[in-house]
Amino acid sequence: MGNTYQRVLLKLSGEALMGSLPYGIDPAVVQQVAEEIADVARQGIQIAVVVGGGNIFRGVKGASAGMDRATADYIGMIATVMNAMTLQDCLERSGIPTRVQSAIPMQQVAEPYIRRRAIRHLEKGRVVIFGAGSGNPFFTTDTTAALRAAEIDAEVILKATKVDGVYDSDPKINPDAKRFQTLTYSHVLAHDLGVMDSTAIALCKDNNLPILVFNLSVPNNIRRALTGESIGTLVGGSCEVS
Repeated sequence: MGNTYQRVLLKLSGEALMGSLPYGIDPAVVQQVAEEIADVARQGIQIAVVVGGGNIFRGVKGASAGMDRATADYIGMIATVMNAMTLQDCLERSGIPTRVQSAIPMQQVAEPYIRRRAIRHLEKGRVVIFGAGSGNPFFTTDTTAALRAAEIDAEVILKATKVDGVYDSDPKINPDAKRFQTLTYSHVLAHDLGVMDSTAIALCKDNNLPILVFNLSVPNNIRRALTGESIGTLVGGSCEVS
């Protein structure tokens, strides 16, 4: 089956890199993710990645413990660069040229974020990992994913999670919870379904940028998503609620 998309942005949460650990980075999980990204890149699909930092530090949690929110968010941004560099190392050991671009200047370890340079890397077959969020406190890495996807003209955001889509209630609590196959942006916002934060959803809606929510822990799901298999939940302006 041919590829449905040619340029995509993969959103990875920091928690997705923890595996079963209470915090930090599970090397086996990162290696698995890197191998799947590498497989996609070898098929000629241009892939950019936004990675979170929640496995190392969570800004909101730090703020609730008394830390200044902006300071906590900056620390969280630095944590995302650690994750980005770890993923870069795994990808390059798999033979995939990779660049980390940071929204906060760290010239010794990462390029600065430059939109045209990022697009050129993608055109040359390099995976680009965006670190340090948007460089601004009070904005999540979900919002960064929507922003970067719009900037690089990605065709879809692949939102990797620990569940196989979006449900009308928590499937861990309610065994009768219904998984949606498709959703509109408006339905997600109106019902606060938690796909991404509301700023990110609104940005995707304004730019007609679809979001595919899927389970990262199922082997080869990234590839399945890109070849048009019906997995997860697709959120988009032309979608019906089903």
